Amino acid sequence: MDMSLGKPQEFRARGRLGAPSSGMRAPGTPWARFSAWLECVCVVTFDLELGQALEVRGPADPHRVSVFQKSSICYLSFPDSHSGCLGDTQFSFRIRQCGGQRRPGQAGEKYGDSGAPASLQREPAHYLGYVYFRQVKDSSVKRGYFQKSLVLLSRLPFVRLFQALLGLVAPEFFDKLAPCLEAVCNEIDQWPAPAPGRTLSLPVMGVVLQVGAGSCLSLAPHPSQTLLPAPVVLPSVHELDLFRCFRPVLAHVQLLWELMLLGEPLLVLAPSPAVSSEMVLALTSCLQPLKFCCDYRPYFTIHDSEFKEFTTRTQAPPNVVLGVTNPFFIKTLQHWPHILRVGEPKTSGDLPKQVKLKKPSRLKTLDTKPGLYTAYTAHLHRDKALFRRLLKGLQKKRPSDVQTAVLRRHLLELTQSFIIPLEHYMASLMPLQKGIVPWKTPPQIRPFRQDDFLHSLERSGPQLTCVLKGDWLGLYRRFFKSPHFDGWYRQRRREMAQKLEALHLEAICEANIELWMKDKSEVEVVDLILKLRERLVRAQGHQLPVKEATLKRARLYIDMAIGSLPKDLQAILCPP
Repeated sequence: MDMSLGKPQEFRARGRLGAPSSGMRAPGTPWARFSAWLECVCVVTFDLELGQALEVRGPADPHRVSVFQKSSICYLSFPDSHSGCLGDTQFSFRIRQCGGQRRPGQAGEKYGDSGAPASLQREPAHYLGYVYFRQVKDSSVKRGYFQKSLVLLSRLPFVRLFQALLGLVAPEFFDKLAPCLEAVCNEIDQWPAPAPGRTLSLPVMGVVLQVGAGSCLSLAPHPSQTLLPAPVVLPSVHELDLFRCFRPVLAHVQLLWELMLLGEPLLVLAPSPAVSSEMVLALTSCLQPLKFCCDYRPYFTIHDSEFKEFTTRTQAPPNVVLGVTNPFFIKTLQHWPHILRVGEPKTSGDLPKQVKLKKPSRLKTLDTKPGLYTAYTAHLHRDKALFRRLLKGLQKKRPSDVQTAVLRRHLLELTQSFIIPLEHYMASLMPLQKGIVPWKTPPQIRPFRQDDFLHSLERSGPQLTCVLKGDWLGLYRRFFKSPHFDGWYRQRRREMAQKLEALHLEAICEANIELWMKDKSEVEVVDLILKLRERLVRAQGHQLPVKEATLKRARLYIDMAIGSLPKDLQAILCPP
């Protein structure tokens, strides 16, 4: 079946529902505030003759989303034929940006991630799609069903925020169509930029989404509206209900944590895109505060442009967590080392039947029963006390958010116990501050030696903070080969190099520059000026952890050094 993308309809600049916009946009920055939150809004419908078709796309840069991405968005915005989703359902997907990373200076690019934890930072090379899909019987439609998806495309991993936004906008849009969507986009274009540590009020459709400093979100009535329902409070802009997502696999949470830590390829086969995407997002959140450095696809189909890349047998399976609903993937990816098959979620208060650990040889192509198919043996002994505590919570009808807090705390402490020895060893590689002197090149950060680190575990290993027994050494050895170690090490070494550079700048600013310049040549003075300027630029761009007093002194030293040079050199260094 062919697929048509349709002709994109761009939004006009308008204000509230149906009312012309009264404000003037700044020249050269169309939809700048909108782009700080979203890339664009898409509407995907089903055409009986053409298949999925992109109806509306706007109001962002029309060249940002490529033809291949439009095709992927169309397919990923609808459940495949195996899901049979009736009514309303929400899920998410993730696609690669064509051409890799974006060019600096594009709309929304100035709103950085400074100060944001890893789990809240923008995607540098992928788009996240948040979908609200509706399928209901409709006799006025030739096929007998109304089928449409509203999609928010963003680089922000704010799944809870955008799900809440879609929950407000999509039902209204399906009734009133484009004018409603146009008004919402104009409202989003008035929102302040995302900022960690600040409480933001985000008005939309008569409701204010209040995003708090602690990444909390609450829905409160807009002051100009009356008779609205009571505010709805969400615990986070990005965290899902971990306990609900993991209910069928609670007995194996620790083993799944190890697979995520090691960046192992994992296929998640679920009955619907909602279950698939929530399970994948829950799995990738297990490592917090460690940044998840592997690829992941909450919902993936055979029509995706990267299907061949992920399913090739000519090389080892990629480091990706892949969420699917089509059983065809069981046959295509049966060479993958780990496959998680989950069934329909149970809504009763009892704990659902836990999936069993099964050997990959027991996989059946068409009739695979729920289970975790893997030959992997966990390095750490299972924490049976956690499972009993969660089971007791179910028996006492403890709220799901409390159960989630218990589970998330356990995973957080487990990750911290694993990472803290690495952090301590890494800190020991930093040169001593007394060795950093003003007019000499600062000493180098010592190399990370895996054997030295493993020897250090005898006196400062995870056993100091974690009661779990097992083969911690073996787990670290495998971790060293994973993308997560590489990502963690690169980030920490970059931070240490910036700290070293900042300490060197402070040492220079605390020294007597006039005394140093007395016996220095013009070349040496000019070299100092250029180096100080370079570090000032980096420090002002928040790449160096330097105090404002140090920056002022560095500017003063630059002026003093320039003043000591002949007039012709001063003119070159400070052109009018």
